[in-house]
Amino acid sequence: MHTIADTKMLVEEGVISQTAARIIEARARSTMVALAINAVLCAGILFATFGLIFWLADAFAVAVCGGVFLLAGVLTLNKGNALYSMFGNAAALIGAGMLIGGAGIELADKYHDVAGGIMSLVGAGIALSMIVARRSTGFATPFVTGAILLMAVALHLCGLGFLADQFSLFGLPMVAFWLYASAAIAAAGWFIDVRLVSALAIVPFAQALDTGTFYFHAAYVLYSPEPTLSILQMIGLIAAMFWVAHRVDERSARHARIHVMMAFIVANLCALMGSLWGDVVGETVFGPNRDFLRKGGDYTEWREAVDAFRANALVIHEHVFTVVWALALIGVTVIAAHKNARALFNAAVTFGGIHAYTQAIETFYDEPLAYVVGGFIAIPLAWGMWRLNTWFLGRAVPGNE
Repeated sequence: MHTIADTKMLVEEGVISQTAARIIEARARSTMVALAINAVLCAGILFATFGLIFWLADAFAVAVCGGVFLLAGVLTLNKGNALYSMFGNAAALIGAGMLIGGAGIELADKYHDVAGGIMSLVGAGIALSMIVARRSTGFATPFVTGAILLMAVALHLCGLGFLADQFSLFGLPMVAFWLYASAAIAAAGWFIDVRLVSALAIVPFAQALDTGTFYFHAAYVLYSPEPTLSILQMIGLIAAMFWVAHRVDERSARHARIHVMMAFIVANLCALMGSLWGDVVGETVFGPNRDFLRKGGDYTEWREAVDAFRANALVIHEHVFTVVWALALIGVTVIAAHKNARALFNAAVTFGGIHAYTQAIETFYDEPLAYVVGGFIAIPLAWGMWRLNTWFLGRAVPGNE
């Protein structure tokens, strides 16, 4: 278990030695530095790859340059000193990125009618070959194979996206595409053991119910047309991933917990939307299709269909979201604190602040009595949490009652 500890205080209390404290601090520092190094290296590879593709702006030149980089990288990794392996990794990935990314851009730009099929098949083929190569004991470049695998998965999913657009898919086929994309990204993240990649799986998973973002001048907007259904979707994912995390090895459990965190964040964002606007449950999923208007349908007829649907639908008022969300955040905060789940605790406290700020400005700005009631409720709640924590501490460390 990863925990936060004040090593200075532990040394002063005689719990650990000065030597142990220095080892803990050195390892913590080394982990943070390694994260920084990997972040800088990956950013450099991405910028160099796409910069060269768009700078050269010629398919043949990109292919030749990418091949040279890939060959140089492979030779450096196989023949060079370990001291220069980072340069070999970077060169190999820039080359592979130019070949894969350049091919994808060329297909999308000049061969749109066949781009989707070719990209999806080639991407799948490269991904499978990288899986085989990574499992091979004689292939000693896991960083390169893992990165190329991610490029191939991206190419494969982009190809499927082109096909979906080409055939104008909507409804259940698009839901299936988003869920497949989420599963593919999650599987890739688990296979190469990079939790940042696993976390990205939440984007297409949420998009299955059209929860997403868009931006325009000076604004970045979150939208969730089905907050209730999206929250239930995320709760289902949280429950499933908690179940998985308790039944698999630690390596896989770490990825399951990442999915828990991402689902918790999206669920809170959906709750924020619900607390502002309420929800007509299922309107965009089961109600009149807005494509009816795009296909030349009559607006008045569509409006009447919408009103008829709302008259019989489950409508949840924004105040219900406000209260239930607040209670849920309090419960999660208390549980996460006692379980030493720092990420979940930090997220719950953060959204608690967002919730309080939003409702203070949006709902209770002219209701001072609401602040009085909230304040008097919070005081005994804090006392109860203190007593509960004392009880837990007494059970864990006898003599601290």
